[in-house]
Amino acid sequence: MLITGVLEIELHIPAAQSLKQKRSVVKSLRDRLRSNFNISVAEIDHLDKWQRATLAIAMVSRDQQYLDSRFQAITGFIETEILASAYVVRSELMLL
Repeated sequence: MLITGVLEIELHIPAAQSLKQKRSVVKSLRDRLRSNFNISVAEIDHLDKWQRATLAIAMVSRDQQYLDSRFQAITGFIETEILASAYVVRSELMLL
């Protein structure tokens, strides 16, 4: 049986003074996540807000422990990679 995991992460980007600056931060993070973890990433909420972004990250596996460990690694990566430009407000993992 396949398990789908979706990690929803809400970010606050205090330095962003325009949508262009916010999108630059989000695009950079999204590209690094895709290349480092081979996952699907999309911005799903707060599209018109300068200092907010919500990302959805999805993975599929047969092993729930594998998904849990990968999502922990992804969360840690996000928290260290964006430390200078943004921070995580909320993080929620859903297994389907």
